[in-house]
Amino acid sequence: MASHQHLIFNPAQKVAKISHCSSMEQYKQMHEKSLKDPEAFWGEIAKSFHFEHSVTGKFLDYNFDISKGKIFVRWLEGAKTNITYNCLDVHVLAGHGDQVAFYWEGNDPADTEVITYGDLLKDVCQVANVLKARGVSKGDRVAIYMPMIKELVVAMLAVARIGAVHSIVFGGYSADSLAERMLDAQTTVLITADAVWRGPKLIALKEIADDALKICKSKKLKVKMNLVVQHMKNVTTPHTANNAAPNCNPTKKTHFDDKVGWNSDVDVWWHEAINNMSNECPPVWVDTEDPLFMLYTSGSTGKPKGVLHTVGGYMLYVATTFKYTFDYHPEDVYFCTADIGWITGHSYVTYGPMLNNATSVLFEGVPTYPHTGRFWEIIEKYKVTKFYTAPTAIRTLMKFGDEPLKKYDISSLSVLGSVGEPINPEAWLWYYRVVGDSNVSVVDTFWQTETGGHVLTPLPGATPTKPGSATFPFFGVDVALLDEEGREIKGVGEGYLVFSRPWPGIMRTVYGNHERFETTYFKKFPGFYCTGDGAKRDEDGYIWVTGRIDDMLNVSGHLLSTAQVESSLVEHPAVAESAVVARPHSVKGECLYCYVTLTEGNEYTDKLVAELKNKVRSKIGTFATPDFMQLAPSLPKTRSGKIMRRVLRKIAVGDHDFGDISTLADPNIVEELFQHRSKEGRV
Repeated sequence: MASHQHLIFNPAQKVAKISHCSSMEQYKQMHEKSLKDPEAFWGEIAKSFHFEHSVTGKFLDYNFDISKGKIFVRWLEGAKTNITYNCLDVHVLAGHGDQVAFYWEGNDPADTEVITYGDLLKDVCQVANVLKARGVSKGDRVAIYMPMIKELVVAMLAVARIGAVHSIVFGGYSADSLAERMLDAQTTVLITADAVWRGPKLIALKEIADDALKICKSKKLKVKMNLVVQHMKNVTTPHTANNAAPNCNPTKKTHFDDKVGWNSDVDVWWHEAINNMSNECPPVWVDTEDPLFMLYTSGSTGKPKGVLHTVGGYMLYVATTFKYTFDYHPEDVYFCTADIGWITGHSYVTYGPMLNNATSVLFEGVPTYPHTGRFWEIIEKYKVTKFYTAPTAIRTLMKFGDEPLKKYDISSLSVLGSVGEPINPEAWLWYYRVVGDSNVSVVDTFWQTETGGHVLTPLPGATPTKPGSATFPFFGVDVALLDEEGREIKGVGEGYLVFSRPWPGIMRTVYGNHERFETTYFKKFPGFYCTGDGAKRDEDGYIWVTGRIDDMLNVSGHLLSTAQVESSLVEHPAVAESAVVARPHSVKGECLYCYVTLTEGNEYTDKLVAELKNKVRSKIGTFATPDFMQLAPSLPKTRSGKIMRRVLRKIAVGDHDFGDISTLADPNIVEELFQHRSKEGRV
């Protein structure tokens, strides 16, 4: 941080002169008002949205201090609305039905579609009527396991339109992971697709979903419908696919019907289900504190937790953060590369942009297929002005140098956003100088699944930025740094990143386990929401997020718990014990470095390593595949039996500077682990 904390880049003039917030003075005034009088601040913003019934109780009521009783957060008590009415009907009624909501870009550049707000409203109503016909009603949970296609947006909005709760599971997760989430949420309906090409790789989503449904059935969960989108007949098969579907002509569209297993008791084709369904469906008006969606994120116990967000506060917050963080204006074209299976896709592909009547790019593919200039090609094609992607993608594209960019005119860009993990200053500077031609504003956003939207972020027309710093809190967010004893660190310092009051978009509970919600986020420091991340504050007041403090890893923006990976490894009969730590990675940010202790009589072989990596891949997903595996005759533990992970992190990077290890039960194990590290030659 030290070498970059004095570099300051002022907002691009072309952004500042038209910005919603055009100076630090204006930002400070707005931020101060949002803390001193949240009802006035957010109440004014709420006037921009349709509420069928207005607030009848307290505008804001909460308790963050677990010593004073149950943790709770309530915004706009008594008001009723429907988020899809504000995403769709409001715009269509205002005459924007023909406006483009999404330019869809498929995995192959030949596959495109233009989707208007009017189109979406009709499609959403049809699918909502399908769900109603199958008995889905307010409060029911619906699982969605789909690729980045129009129907994914339609599905989530259709669920929300009838007051049900969507639980979207990223399309890279395994059958076990999908089933685990369905079982926890007790979802009675699944929506998926036949398959999808991800680059040159075929992902058989329906096959994975079928395996998940078998697991659910074995656990006595009755799923009454699996609604399947016939995606493959409308897309181009990759020309370079090594694992192309059987009998597919690699230059033509392909039917996939004969390759999809079918269970007529639950499986229903999407296109057949909507046939003859009305394209009108009145929204169900719900309380602002009724649940909108749950999204599962890794927990320190290894069991994913269903982060639950409610309708009203989330709607206000994602709409406002989208407007101000990206400084969106009606003439803009916005492109977020995130998958809707993650919170970024919920908040900044679907809800945030649509609440602002935005025109966006919806992208199915990957940044390096069919060539390394895919992002830049799309930006040139649609004259994208606001671009939002992850540090992992930025570092990946940096590897290919500047040449791929020079083939395209991307001068339309004015705001570049970063999301998913702290961005290293070198990547930030490349993003700004090469992608942005030093004539853009860069917004490095910090937030979590739990926060719903940005909590630390520059405002592109107001904030002087420093490479690698998320700068200052968003409106309504009161940030603090605490030491291990819970004492607040004023001024320059480093500690736990916490927040002392709720903003509208904060999660309300962990689904089915409010005690876990309280323990995870509020028990360590009563009176504060604890992010689990550490942060530094410099002499100018800028916040620099330093990463997870607890046993969590951030791999390419995917948050994983060490316990989650370790439990997968020890399922193998050859493994007695395992420990997993993060190791820095030039592209992913962090990767998995796994230590395994074997049961008596087993040998550590290349075959075993391959089996263990595959075990993690199949239990969690491809993105969780370990990069490094090492034999550990035993693990470095304290006398109380706790694994000393900081020692394992040091060994993973070849650093002998361990600090004090006098509390280890057997200090000799450290050198033994180092010997195995070099002997295996896998690092």
